[in-house]
Amino acid sequence: MFTGIIEEIGTIEKIKKSSASMVLSVSGKRVLEDVKLGDSISINGTCLTVTSFNSRTFTVDVMPETFEHTSLNILGAGAKVNLERAMPANGRFGGHFVTGHIDGTGTIVSTHFVENALYITIEIPGGLSRYFIHRGSVCLDGTSLTVFELGNNTITVSLIPQTRHDTILGSKKVGDIVNVECDMMAKYIYKFMNGGGGEGPGKSDIGTDFLTRHGFME
Repeated sequence: MFTGIIEEIGTIEKIKKSSASMVLSVSGKRVLEDVKLGDSISINGTCLTVTSFNSRTFTVDVMPETFEHTSLNILGAGAKVNLERAMPANGRFGGHFVTGHIDGTGTIVSTHFVENALYITIEIPGGLSRYFIHRGSVCLDGTSLTVFELGNNTITVSLIPQTRHDTILGSKKVGDIVNVECDMMAKYIYKFMNGGGGEGPGKSDIGTDFLTRHGFME
């Protein structure tokens, strides 16, 4: 489990890539302070397992499922990446519940400043739109952010100066790809309300009619 509060920006030092998987060697400082074999570290929002490390780098394996469905497959040596260690049980929880399981990738379609805020609009896969609400949470490249606007298969987020400085999102441009993780609670609620999305024993009795009858909706 992660919080979406990026600890540092790391660098891809080496990549060993095959047709549908790869091994990444990543440099960092803060995430290596107490690292152990088997630890989980989020790289651009993707939860990966430390398989080896030294005083300045750690290595992770990227399996075919992750290779195919995240932006990690377009990284090259020298690329900057967002890094976050798994949240400790006694740590502060400054973002939102982030699993590190990417739902899909989005494409930046516009950026503009409003005073000190950088607004970024991202085109997302149509199937993910149902999980977003105005002022709800989203994780982009591992960064916990708030959805300020909803469009036709687009979401808009706002970056404060601190976030632009501390994450790679501040240097992203139109056309760049980002990893998208929808709010975990939204996904569970949607599945529950729709009877498990066809995978459960049947459709839930709780729907808009039920909520209206019992005063939860008008």
